[in-house]
Amino acid sequence: MPVDHYENFPVASILLPKRLRPAVEAIYAFARSADDLADEGDAAPEERLAALTAYEDALARIEQGGTDHQPMFERLAQVVREFELPLKPMYDLLSAFKQDVLVSRYQTYDALLDYCARSANPVGVLMLHLYGAADEENVRDSDAICTALQLINFLQDVAIDLHKERIYIPLEDLNRYAISPAALDHASARPRWRSLMRFEVDRARQLLLSGAPLALRLPGRIGFELRMVVQGGLRILDAIEAAEYDVFLHRPKLSKRDWMGILWASLRMKKRLKAVLRTA
Repeated sequence: MPVDHYENFPVASILLPKRLRPAVEAIYAFARSADDLADEGDAAPEERLAALTAYEDALARIEQGGTDHQPMFERLAQVVREFELPLKPMYDLLSAFKQDVLVSRYQTYDALLDYCARSANPVGVLMLHLYGAADEENVRDSDAICTALQLINFLQDVAIDLHKERIYIPLEDLNRYAISPAALDHASARPRWRSLMRFEVDRARQLLLSGAPLALRLPGRIGFELRMVVQGGLRILDAIEAAEYDVFLHRPKLSKRDWMGILWASLRMKKRLKAVLRTA
């Protein structure tokens, strides 16, 4: 299981209530296709940006109550009306995808967090709105989970991104550990790379755990789905550590055995919270 904010979108999950599946599928189709416009194929940057601008124009027509939409946007417009969804998260996604076309390095962690706030967090916000649970506390924790999952995905896919000439490790961190961007995958940098990745893994884990209470507050299916996602992210971090941080030779992924552990850990999350509350 790659920890990716679209591949983990619960489009066909048996935990997803039937009434929400068309809505989630419509949002997923929009997000996935827009992401592909930014990343896939051999279109020139200006063509990618123009295509994403056309998506922004389509959102504007939805916002204005227009009805002349392509099928994908017509489905999205129906979902927006039915669930009274905000359009800002969708505009934010498009902003991040445009940034993907133009930016392949991030100087600071704060700059990377800003990108995640637009490339990952909107998915969680939209899901909370579908469930009628988008209050301030829930959105705060959802943002932490979504950003952490995006960061974990970057750590998981360092080699893949490097092949695409992209680096999502903050350059300030590389500099702190004396690693040249040009030498990420060089054997000579391995000891320093392990120290860097240990730092990045610990930071991502802390962020993910800071948002984990949301998975315990939300009831029923959405809560359990989110507990599985959180535990999956934690298991990927464990796998990175088990590979001694060498994601170039061993891209971490989850096995069937891992999924059993994730299920068990998800079931125990609520029990552990109750134990904490009893002793508080």
